[in-house]
Amino acid sequence: MAYQRKNEKNGLALFLLLLAGIVLGGFIGHLASGISFLKWLDFGYEFGMAKALAIDLKVIFVSFRLTLSITISSIIGVAIAIFVYRKL
Repeated sequence: MAYQRKNEKNGLALFLLLLAGIVLGGFIGHLASGISFLKWLDFGYEFGMAKALAIDLKVIFVSFRLTLSITISSIIGVAIAIFVYRKL
């Protein structure tokens, strides 16, 4: 069993907090897009693969596409997640 020193930080905790910050920030941004004075929270850019990578083997069809959508609210969520991680 691996024990962790008191002053060491857990990388898994940081990853989970960042993931939660991105998801919750994106969700809040999506909800705020319907409110006129909070529309700026959903402002962002989407980038990734334009076309899906597809493999057709006649028995099975596999399609892969990766797209990232970064919004103001997800950046705020990441900042809050890092703040919470430092307080742990």
